[in-house]
Amino acid sequence: MSVNPIAKTISFSLLLTCYPKIDIMENEKNIKALKEKVEDVRICMFTTLDAEGRFSSRPMGTAKVEEDGSIWFFTNEYSLKSKEISRDNEVSLAYSSPSDNTYLYVNGKAELVDDQEKKKAYFMPPVKVWFPDGVDDPNLILIKVTPAFAEFWDSSSSKMVVAFNMLKAIVTGEKGDVGDHGEMKF
Repeated sequence: MSVNPIAKTISFSLLLTCYPKIDIMENEKNIKALKEKVEDVRICMFTTLDAEGRFSSRPMGTAKVEEDGSIWFFTNEYSLKSKEISRDNEVSLAYSSPSDNTYLYVNGKAELVDDQEKKKAYFMPPVKVWFPDGVDDPNLILIKVTPAFAEFWDSSSSKMVVAFNMLKAIVTGEKGDVGDHGEMKF
């Protein structure tokens, strides 16, 4: 049986046009999940690399997660973390909410952004603790993290249910159901 070369070309072309749509849909789904998890937890351990290549972490509050998945923070333009980002912009963010059994790790690229409109749009009163002059503080700058990869662990069950499932797994020798685990690529 021979296949019409024109039909074969059209079929192949249709196949190629379908795959990018699948990737876009998967990416949109991942961004939505990332946005929900980050907005639920808000505080993360923001990790950079210091001059000797060691991890350097500090707690930071998320200012905004945009529709494209970028995660924004406020910082001092002259801080050590700003210098570390300028030297090596690969960062990781670790969000943790033990009371909700939600954990999220994000790996991505950071950049320092001085955008007055975004500062105004994302500014929250607690930021005044570090920047009393608000958006007019000359040292205030934004960090934009563009995620490349994320991993999450999530259990909607209560601590008692999770503990029971763990104990059940230990007693029965079967793998326990302690929640969802997944990876997201962007």
